[in-house]
Amino acid sequence: MKIKLYPNIAFKHFTYFFALLISFYAFPLIAEDCRTGNPEVYFITPEEGAVLTSPVKVIFGLKNFNISPAGIDKCDAGHHHLIIDADIPNFELPIPSSKNYIHFGGGQTETEIELSPGKHSLRLLMGNFAHMPQFYSEKIEIEVKPIR
Repeated sequence: MKIKLYPNIAFKHFTYFFALLISFYAFPLIAEDCRTGNPEVYFITPEEGAVLTSPVKVIFGLKNFNISPAGIDKCDAGHHHLIIDADIPNFELPIPSSKNYIHFGGGQTETEIELSPGKHSLRLLMGNFAHMPQFYSEKIEIEVKPIR
């Protein structure tokens, strides 16, 4: 069996492959690579030291960044995650999903959460389209009083 080689086709495929390879290095693969400005995430409410009853209304604040739902890769954009009574997760892994790491992948900017009576720590964490951590807020402490 003879195999006939067509040098023009091989060269053409090599050229496409090389162009694709160069594009991966020339253009960012992840939107967070194109970040401009100095983004900041913070709590509008509750405030540090607040004494509240459950459910607790939480409103997220954001500066120099945009909201984009999970799964949509945009420049200077991501979605909120609320960390309750837990540490900042590993920045090399996707943000976990549990009762301590609540995802707002639909682009929500506020929520109400049920918390047991006692002291709780809260922190906001922005995640990119793939739930990879980007930047976070200061941690705040609140106290939830029992309903009488």
